[in-house]
Amino acid sequence: MYLGIDIGTSGVKAAVIDEQDRSVAEAAAPLAVSRPRPQWAEQRPQDWWRAVELTLDALAADSPAAMAAVKAIGLSGQMLGVTLLDRADRPLRPALLWNDGRAGAECRELERRFHDFTERVGCRPMPGFPAPKLLWLARHEPAALDRACRVLLAKDYVRLCLTGEAASDRADSSATLLMDTAGGDWDDALLAACGIARTMMPRLVDSAEIAGIVRAELAARWRLPAGTPVAGGGGDNMCAGIGVGAVRSGDAYIGLGTSGVYFVANDRFIPSRFAGMHTHRHAVAALYCQQAVVLSAGASLAWVGGLLRAPDLSSLMAEVEAAELIPAETPVFTPYLGGERTPHDDPTLTATFSGLTHETSPLALVQAVMEGVAMALADGHEALIESGARVGEVRLTGGGARSTLWARLVAAALGIPLRLQPHAQTGPALGAARLARQSVGGPLIAASGSEAIIVPVEPSLREQLLQKRALFRRHLHLSR
Repeated sequence: MYLGIDIGTSGVKAAVIDEQDRSVAEAAAPLAVSRPRPQWAEQRPQDWWRAVELTLDALAADSPAAMAAVKAIGLSGQMLGVTLLDRADRPLRPALLWNDGRAGAECRELERRFHDFTERVGCRPMPGFPAPKLLWLARHEPAALDRACRVLLAKDYVRLCLTGEAASDRADSSATLLMDTAGGDWDDALLAACGIARTMMPRLVDSAEIAGIVRAELAARWRLPAGTPVAGGGGDNMCAGIGVGAVRSGDAYIGLGTSGVYFVANDRFIPSRFAGMHTHRHAVAALYCQQAVVLSAGASLAWVGGLLRAPDLSSLMAEVEAAELIPAETPVFTPYLGGERTPHDDPTLTATFSGLTHETSPLALVQAVMEGVAMALADGHEALIESGARVGEVRLTGGGARSTLWARLVAAALGIPLRLQPHAQTGPALGAARLARQSVGGPLIAASGSEAIIVPVEPSLREQLLQKRALFRRHLHLSR
């Protein structure tokens, strides 16, 4: 058995898998995002650890035999968060998350100071990434940065709590914009520019390398074998790629989670110089990944569900599907609730509804949100193709993939068939568990993946979305 733990934005998920990649046990605990000011997004690191405790307590109570058989643990986590710890490894302030947009000015400064910034790290500096956020902290909260002794990503803070080791994998860390991505080590010039010493950064390991051992008292609490190893793991986008089988050059997936991620594996390092795209190391050895990101995908759906006071998003999506609305009957929605990364690279963009009438129904608003996210992903698809990405088969995963309607809309907007993966909810946790297996000598992927369902491109739906996409783009200026 192998345990994968994913520290997501909306919650922590954990999954135990067997040698054939079958899920044996799963558990989850929710998380909330704090937005104390416009463009800010934060979480307390202590809340990540508490959610992990709740999740593993549930697994130990409900599946003690599975936990007792765990051979290794893998970690996945939301990427790009900045966690500052003091000398006693206590958080100094809430973590700045991946969708925090406060550091726009610092991005411009880094680009002025380093003309080869993109070639070093794989992409232009963008507000959600750690390097500009650390520079923002150096300018606006110097006392906190002066007291900081460690800088960690989300899953690596959990690793510290779990094992006592301050370590990070090269895949997740390549997205900090503080690392020589091709070389695989911290870049001292970039660290210094952001006010950070190398001694504050975790040691780097490979994703399938053992990075620590579970603390004895925690192993006893969760009925894990003594000395259970913890693998390096990876960022949630990389681990989701492994979870859906995107482990060869050209493999791609779209993840419909809090954000919308379009991920393409590549055997070449192709720095992304435009359109809010980024290139990092994959958690699979010798591979890189190119990514286009819609910042508010599932977040947009949760937002409109909150406006409508819907108690359950799954039921709401089922109602929308049963209504059989067509795009001509729904308004246009641009999903820029927290700015946008791909292809606009603009943290100041705002979301809009347009085309509202007296006849617009609540369900039409919900479908408009789903259509808007699908069209934003189509923008990302075009940006990836224009950058030279070689896209082969595309899988669809994430919580949003449970909606047949949303899957059909995404396939139609992109104009390509999609493979709907069976592990929609546990994708990153599954990938982390697979890396755990690899860390102790097993294969990365044992299952054939033949369970996937093909989502075809429906010609009539594609034509309707093509017409609507012209309006979608025309209304972009309203978002600025």
